[in-house]
Amino acid sequence: MRDFLIAPSLLSADFARLADEIRDVTVAGADWVHLDVMDNHYVPNLTVGPLVCSAIRPHTRVPIDVHLMTMPVDPLVIAFAEAGANTISFHPEASLHVHRTIELIKTQGARVGLALNPATPLAVLDHVIERLDVVLVMSVNPGFGGQAFIPETLAKLRMLRERVDATMQRTGRPLLIEVDGGVKASNIAQIAAAGADVFVAGSAVFGADDYARAISDMRGELAQVSESDERALAEVR
Repeated sequence: MRDFLIAPSLLSADFARLADEIRDVTVAGADWVHLDVMDNHYVPNLTVGPLVCSAIRPHTRVPIDVHLMTMPVDPLVIAFAEAGANTISFHPEASLHVHRTIELIKTQGARVGLALNPATPLAVLDHVIERLDVVLVMSVNPGFGGQAFIPETLAKLRMLRERVDATMQRTGRPLLIEVDGGVKASNIAQIAAAGADVFVAGSAVFGADDYARAISDMRGELAQVSESDERALAEVR
């Protein structure tokens, strides 16, 4: 059975009171906090750097999930690892040598993720999937929060789920599928059923009046997927 994780994206938080926002969302039940790093080069937006990651580290006990939307990516890997990032994901298009960047993240003691844009094919995983801890599937085009979920992502997730399950069976190592973009309570069950383990939710959490209620509503939807999985497993047995 899969354990579902909810990772609120700080891109939608109130940056004027960021420490409070992080503490509040942690208390509300976040499993990870997601930090979107954009450079106004690889993506058309500019957000935060390693100093912000370092500043927020003392304000939450949960893992910090850093998504690097930067090019080049390697110079920032060490800085974010030293700043307290637990997972560092990057885009293959942003690295001249994808395997080298993966190994660089690993040497820093962080989990490594490869982020796939909506039009990035799964074939990019062919020779590196066994080295990954996370595959981050973008369900919007990266750069801005508040975008609508791209429906075609569901088919991509189903194909990826098969590859990930086969890889875990072969290696014996855990490998998570993370989805980022347009995730909310009304579609999270559908996304989970297609294969996702980790759900990045920005405005769906930080745009709510009650963070705990927003996260609880998502968990309620995910519980139905878990029950469905259990029933399917029982039928196989």
